[in-house]
Amino acid sequence: MSQIKIEDVKTMFERTGLHSHIKGLGVKDDKVQFNADGFVGQVEAREAAYYVVKMIKNGKFGGKAVLIVGPPGTGKTALAIGIARELGQDTPFVQMSGAEIYSMEIKKTEFLTRALRRAIGVRIKEWRRVYEGVVRNVDYQYGKHPYNPYAQIPRGATITLKTKDEERRLRVSAEIAEQLIELGVEDGDVIMIDEETGRVLIQGRENNGGETYDIGIKRRVDIPNGPIYKEKEITRFFTLNDLDIYQAKQQGLMSAMLFGFASEEKEIPGEVRRAVDEFVVKLINDGKGELIPGVLFIDDVHMLDIETWAYLSRAMESELSPIIIMATNRGVTKIRGTDIESPHGVPLDMLDRLVIIRTRPYNADEIREILRIRAKEERVELGVDAIEELTKLGVEESLRYAIQLLAPTQLRASEMGRKEVTKDDIEYVRKLFLGVKESVRYVKEYENYFLK
Repeated sequence: MSQIKIEDVKTMFERTGLHSHIKGLGVKDDKVQFNADGFVGQVEAREAAYYVVKMIKNGKFGGKAVLIVGPPGTGKTALAIGIARELGQDTPFVQMSGAEIYSMEIKKTEFLTRALRRAIGVRIKEWRRVYEGVVRNVDYQYGKHPYNPYAQIPRGATITLKTKDEERRLRVSAEIAEQLIELGVEDGDVIMIDEETGRVLIQGRENNGGETYDIGIKRRVDIPNGPIYKEKEITRFFTLNDLDIYQAKQQGLMSAMLFGFASEEKEIPGEVRRAVDEFVVKLINDGKGELIPGVLFIDDVHMLDIETWAYLSRAMESELSPIIIMATNRGVTKIRGTDIESPHGVPLDMLDRLVIIRTRPYNADEIREILRIRAKEERVELGVDAIEELTKLGVEESLRYAIQLLAPTQLRASEMGRKEVTKDDIEYVRKLFLGVKESVRYVKEYENYFLK
């Protein structure tokens, strides 16, 4: 196996905006609160999820997975996110739909393997020789561009770094000078330069009690102590999939990835993943790394076929396996790829291995509170009559339909010269956008005009 250089591994961050208000499961003093951490209601389901969290933290969840079942719009995805939040802010959370595995480009098993390994994090600690300090001056040296006589490129730079105990003037190469320019390094920035790779990292802005801003990009940090040139422990976070891709590129097995295209079409060989696993296990055994199992959330699991269920069953028993949480809104339905009917479209032998959590439809009081939370999250001001009208629609139509009306009603209120949404705005917008029940009535009324 070629040596993996951690600084060259690229990572990708994912964010789920729809459930950004979910901060946890709403548990205080081991008791589930009716309204907390962005959750409202579903107390029984959240209590069950909290027990799952405790089993995971106590190391008693091996070989198991969670299945969340319930009608549409009852908080199944939010429950999965809540579990991940309770496990820790660094816990990787990967979300996918059961239909995503059917790709014409890569095999189902390859797609699932990548998803599983994206949901496993590795926190790596290593000692590096670095130059660290606050920038006191940067002087760039420029030369002619080799191909464009009208342009100049940096040939190097001279930078002055200072700590509380030392000040040094350093000459740096063109590669480091280019990074300083690209990052916008200026006097007062606290930076770190890796001696081996030349990688430049801005740690923040000097905290000297000078001019401050209400809004700023760079966080304030203290001037470092000690010498400028030192050995320092660096902590970085990656996923197993990040390491897989890097190792495959190093071995020339995914050469197309070097040019920024076709990165997802080629399958990563099993020997590459085994080599990465050995590398990670060695890091952990040497005390240089820490494994962070995350959450793989598979929605619409009734879309998975019998082959995929067999693969997931084996994956659950792996030592390097994330917490698998699944969700479905189906009742008794056929297992895809067979003529066999089963609860939720899940094979019975698999159902027997799952911890099943059920959600229930929300009542009017719960819908009202959820709408208040979502309105606050989307910065929509709702009048009292508007809240009640949306609550009524949430009960009669669906909670999702009521939430979807928040944005257009805010636009309508703005057009009418108001900040606050009223009942009139909701009634106006409701005529433009149909709910599920009205859509069904529309189809029945004009059934003869639709193509069959």
